[in-house]
Formats: sequence, structure tokens, C-alpha cells
Amino acid sequence: MEPPSASPRAGRGPWQELLLAVSLLAFWNPPTTAQVTVESVPPNAAEGKDALLRVLNLPGDTASLTWFKGETVLPTHKILLYVIDTKITTPGPAYSGRETIYPNGSLLFQNITLNDTGSYILQIINQKFETALVRGQLQVFPELHKPSITSNNSNPVENVDSVVLTCESQTQSTSCLWSVNSKSLPDSPRLELSLDNRTLTVHGVTRNDTGPYECETRNPVSADRSDPFTLNVLYGPDTPTISPPDSYYRLGANLSLSCRTASNPPAQYSWLINGRPQPSTQELFIPNITAKNSGSYTCSVYNNATRLNKTTVKTITVSEPVSQPLLTASNTTVTKDDSVVLTCSSNNTGVSIQWFFNGQILTLTDRMKLSQDNSTLTIDPVRKEDAGKYQCEVSNPVSSNKSDPVRLDVEDDSTEQSSGLPPGAIAGIVIGVVAGVAVIAALVYLQYFRKTGGASDLRDVTEHKPSASNHSQDQSDNLSNKIEEVAYSSLNFNVQEPKKSTSASSSPAATETVYSEVQKK
Repeated sequence: MEPPSASPRAGRGPWQELLLAVSLLAFWNPPTTAQVTVESVPPNAAEGKDALLRVLNLPGDTASLTWFKGETVLPTHKILLYVIDTKITTPGPAYSGRETIYPNGSLLFQNITLNDTGSYILQIINQKFETALVRGQLQVFPELHKPSITSNNSNPVENVDSVVLTCESQTQSTSCLWSVNSKSLPDSPRLELSLDNRTLTVHGVTRNDTGPYECETRNPVSADRSDPFTLNVLYGPDTPTISPPDSYYRLGANLSLSCRTASNPPAQYSWLINGRPQPSTQELFIPNITAKNSGSYTCSVYNNATRLNKTTVKTITVSEPVSQPLLTASNTTVTKDDSVVLTCSSNNTGVSIQWFFNGQILTLTDRMKLSQDNSTLTIDPVRKEDAGKYQCEVSNPVSSNKSDPVRLDVEDDSTEQSSGLPPGAIAGIVIGVVAGVAVIAALVYLQYFRKTGGASDLRDVTEHKPSASNHSQDQSDNLSNKIEEVAYSSLNFNVQEPKKSTSASSSPAATETVYSEVQKK
């Protein structure tokens, strides 16, 4: 935007005075097809920048152009007069030295100020000394500077205090926008904005209201954002936690406990073991623990700003590893439908017992029953599918141990009977053996009788009664033969297959025959 070639000059000649006088007397309206308008470029001007009131559709018979500041055409409000034919510019009382008029009637403002804001009137006089007035508007806004946030409470206490945040700006005629955690303010009944958005009230502040907060001021020509502001909310301590969560430890292990809590400012820590004070530290370490280290461990935390304290208690149990249990069975080989009792014995107390079958956790059936402490397992009645390896495992919170396996064998009733004899056959065998022993004893006695006294008597009889001797000898031989037959018959019975139960009754008859023959003799 260059200024016109004719520079403004002070003073007012008779011709100019005549034009002013005529302008006050006659007005005309330009044709509607060429309506004169004035627009601001830019629509909103920034302080310190340039702005132009641009004239559009200026009539070709224009003789002079005069700009006035304000809503009225008064000599005291005149800024500049420009004569078309002479290209002479004449300043008026409202001229600041920063305005420039162009031949097309446009008015340039350089280094515009807030005071330049307002209404302006362009007076157009044609060659017939007819006058037309066109109005323009200039809006000037300041360049904004970075705002800042202040708080009425620098150390609010959680759930106790409320906080008022104020967006401080050097320029008042601006709008203000708030954000928290780089996001727009959430819709919350605890957040309250003033009518001009300059203040933000946080009711019942919590630790989640820490921020950061930012405020942004803006107008039509600029915007600027404050530095982040963080609330120092005092809170806690919360109920502390002791880690690790383990409560059971093996004898001889190292005990290392840590206590944690949420607190601002950081909490102070202290320990009690079974009621006895310990050093005030956050960590607690005891090497090579024994059963004496079992008991209650208390962690206490204290916030000297909120003046609140909390405690938590953890029970520690120190246990020795369990030894291997012993598994015994009432019988390791049982017949189907019999019962069996398996017993798991442990030298340790306070242990849990788990049963295993063929390497897998035992699934109890309706034929199985565990004792109240799980130390005995009763199976009644036993089935073939119960055969296999059984184990028991004892455990405490720090260790576990399994017994050696015990194998249970299950036999069918049919298997036992196929390998034995019927009851009647067994009784026959017993009787036959007894009869055989008796026969052998009789034979021995008979041989002894022949060689001793029985032989002398026979010789005496032979000497006196020869015929009788021969007869007696024949009887003796017949008796001996009969005893041998009975004996062999009895022995043969013992080795025969027991096909008939009546064979058991034949042995007593044979025995009776032997005895009767001996008696006769």
C-alpha cells in the first residue's frame, strides 16, 4: 500500500473551504449498480500493525475525498482531504501523521493503535458539487502476552481444602480457556468457572487434581498460553503394603520385607516385630531365620504434613522342610471284593497329605474313603482297576516330599480256585495221607513180627502140625499181600486226579480192613 504521490500540506485555501461549504448543502446517492462501500483490511487489526479502510466502486466523476473520524462530519474530526484534479492532500485536526489517503479514496493506517478503533466517514464530492457519505469501521486488538496462573492455596490438603486458580493477563478484554493434563476441563461438579472464565475453583481437592493446569487468553488477532501449573496436593499416607506377599519361609532362609505407601510428602516408616520396636527404615532384613523369627510384623507410616498415620500387620511363619513320609498297606496282594487300608505316616506336624495313583493325583471313587486328616486311604471293596502304584505326598507351605511307591495287586476269585482243589478233594487227600501212614506202620509191624516171636511160634506149630504150618504160612502170605494191595491202593489214590468226592471215603474202609486183618492174626 503506497501513499499517493501528492503529499499532504497544511493550510486551507478558498477552494477547499468552498468545497466544504458545498458538501454541507448538497448530497447525492451513487447509482445502485455502483454502490460505494468501505471495508477494513484486515477485518480485525492487530495493535502495532498496518490496516486499510479500502474504498470500492468509487464514482468516476469524483472531485474530492475527505475522511473524518467518528460518527459526524465536523471540521474538527477531519483527517485528510484529497483533491482529484490537483492530487493535493490536506491534513485535518484529526490527522496523526500515520494516515495516508489514496487516489481511490482508501485510507491507510500505519502502526495502528488501540485508539484508532472506531467509526470513520468518507465524504465524496463530485464535479457537480454533490456530496455522498460512506461509513467504515476499524477494529484494533492488542497483541496478547503470556498469561500466568496463581493459586490461593499452595499446599491444599486432600478432601479438606478447595483451591481457586486465577488466569492473570495484562489484557482484560480477552477470553480465557482452561485445560488440565493437556485436555479440556472435564464436566465435574467439583470444577467451577467464573462468569468471565478468569478463575477456576476446584472444590474438595484430591490427589488426582494435581494437574498440570494451563490457561489460554485469546482475542481476534492473537492467543497465548500460560506455563503449566501443578498443584502440590498433600495426601496420605494410605494403608501400607508389605512385600513380598509370602507369609511362609523355610528354616535358614533370608527374610527381606519392604513397606510401601502413597503419601505426599513421603511418609516416615517404622517396624515392630512381635511388638518390639525396630530401626525406622522402609526395608527390613533378617538373615538365616529360625523358628524364633515367626510372628507378627507391623509396618507403621506417618505423614507429618497431614498428621495422619496408618499401619499394616503381616504374620510370618518359619517352617523346616518336611521329611519323606512312609506308606504302608494292610495287604499288598488282595482278592477282588476284599478291602485294603493304606496309611501315610509322617514325622512332621501340621502337614497336608495328597494321594497319588500311578504318578497322578488320585481321583476318589465311591469305594474309597479318606480319614479326616487324609493320612489313611481305605478301599472297600477292591476292584481290578485299583491295582497299581500308590504314593502319598506330605507338604507344608515351604516344602513337599513323596513316599516311595507301594504296589497293590488284585486277584480274581476264579484265579485262586483254578490253581487249587475242591474242598471235598482236599479233605480226601488229608484222609488218604493218614491212611497211608497207618498202612506203612502195619507193614513195618508185620515184618518185625515175622522176624521175631511170630516166626518162632510158626516153627513150633510146623514141628507138631505140618499141615497146619503150611496152612498158616499161606494165611500169612495172603495177609501180607492184602496189606500191600491196600497200601498201594491208598498211595495210588493220593496221586490221582480228584474226579469224584467218593474217593475220600474209600481210604477209611481200606484202613479198617488192614486193622481187622491184623487183629485176626
